[in-house]
Amino acid sequence: MEAPGGFYRRTTAQAALVESCVLGQGRRDINPEATHVSAIRHALSVKRTDDFAQWYQEVISAADLAEESGVRGCMVIKPWGYGIWERIQRLMDTRIKAAGVQNCYFPIFIPLSNFEREAEHVEGFAKEMAVVTHHRLIADGKGGLVPDPEAKLEEPLVVRPTSETIIGDAMARWVQSWRDLPLLTNQWANVVRWEMRTRMFLRTSEFLWQEGHTAHENRESAMEETKRALEMYRACAEDELALPVIAGEKPENERFPGAEETWSIEAMMQDGKALQAGTSHYLGTNFAEAAGIRYQDRGGSQQFCHTTSWGVSTRLIGGVIMTHGDDDGLRVPPAIAPYQIVILPMLREDDGDAALLAYCEELRAALASQQALGEAVRVLLDKTPGKAAAKRWDWVRKGAPILVEVGPRDMSEGKVAVLRRDKIWNEAGKTAFAFTAREDFTANAAAILADIQSSLYEEAKARRDANITRGVTSLDDLATFYSDDARYPGWVEVQWSKPTGEALDKVVEQLKALKLTIRNVPIGAEPADGACIFTGESAVERILVARAY
Repeated sequence: MEAPGGFYRRTTAQAALVESCVLGQGRRDINPEATHVSAIRHALSVKRTDDFAQWYQEVISAADLAEESGVRGCMVIKPWGYGIWERIQRLMDTRIKAAGVQNCYFPIFIPLSNFEREAEHVEGFAKEMAVVTHHRLIADGKGGLVPDPEAKLEEPLVVRPTSETIIGDAMARWVQSWRDLPLLTNQWANVVRWEMRTRMFLRTSEFLWQEGHTAHENRESAMEETKRALEMYRACAEDELALPVIAGEKPENERFPGAEETWSIEAMMQDGKALQAGTSHYLGTNFAEAAGIRYQDRGGSQQFCHTTSWGVSTRLIGGVIMTHGDDDGLRVPPAIAPYQIVILPMLREDDGDAALLAYCEELRAALASQQALGEAVRVLLDKTPGKAAAKRWDWVRKGAPILVEVGPRDMSEGKVAVLRRDKIWNEAGKTAFAFTAREDFTANAAAILADIQSSLYEEAKARRDANITRGVTSLDDLATFYSDDARYPGWVEVQWSKPTGEALDKVVEQLKALKLTIRNVPIGAEPADGACIFTGESAVERILVARAY
């Protein structure tokens, strides 16, 4: 968090001025004779505490993660942002394949009739579907183009919002006998859902994701897969994204359209809101009956398969931003950072640069030969032109876990200046560079990366746990807790009777009036021992209630 004081890095007044200008907003005049700046001026113009939504957008821009595309609700994911997604994808894909799931690819265009077979499913997605109706354009005589009325498709094609129906068709062809089960498939793909309100990474008209789809002999096998996928998501979120989550079952009203059970992992953002970071669904035989996914059982009878689906998306990047970002930009957990260490030579554009670059290259090679978090260290030697201070703050905003600055004096002394992105300010409010021998840093780099990974997780977990409130026993108390003057209230765990039908609809309306949603029933929660705050009946379980993205 913020600290008093100023920052400097054994610089001249000129370098201090460069740093001030790089930080942009909030700059102030600097005494030409000064050797440091007396107060922290964070790299972003908006603080989390002032306007969290605007801060989020500024992080995306300042960290060079993505930009608007010019198409409503769509974004261009830039190299650093896509690099983070590639890391998540690689780590997740390893877990998926380790479970015996095989990757496939299915068409982006799905016949409308596929959705019509499953009424609840199509109703759940109808308002979000993008539909292709023509296969050709013609000139309109005014210099523009219009759909050719003679090229109307016999059947409209839906641009993939999810793939249960089209994958169900394939499963119906692939599954004949119990020997073909379980059928375990996954695809990495893009999805289109015509969202009304969009926000980069969190809710966009097009996004990237993985979607697993499996078919099983019975409920037991399918539920085992549903829980396995949920645990995979929990482990990936916590171990690799440093994102503490709570896994549990969603209530009836929050189920995936057509599912019998939906399970989720829920993460708390720094503003106290919940983010659904991944879901796993037990679909029963609903989709199998619609698609005709049958198998001959061991007794020779025909049975419908029990199916599952599960997925995570690029909204995980939004979760990383809102969990780990600070007033200087993004902080990327080392496990998912495209580059874990960035070396910044302090080039002077003179004859000494060649020797300095050679020294830095030796350092890069030594670091790259090390192992950290189970993989080779990913290290970049940044040779781009420009002042070291300016490049430093570019990488601070991007959130590279470790920055290493090397100047001619460092080289002559066999040293480097190391800055941890998770702890960039010392108690005096100055940039917390650690000056150490090159060999010592090389030997300790893996341990530092592991410490950053665990520190980010523990920091987020402590914040989450401190902001879950228990003991609220009435709807009035819940309303008071989430009153307008409570800016970042966090989550509340309450007891409820698990109502269904009209009774559940009433609960949903009560929560909607408070801008709240039920997140999930945490796995391992304490047993219920009181009354439902909504119905007054005996409670059967504990649920989490929160405002959410």
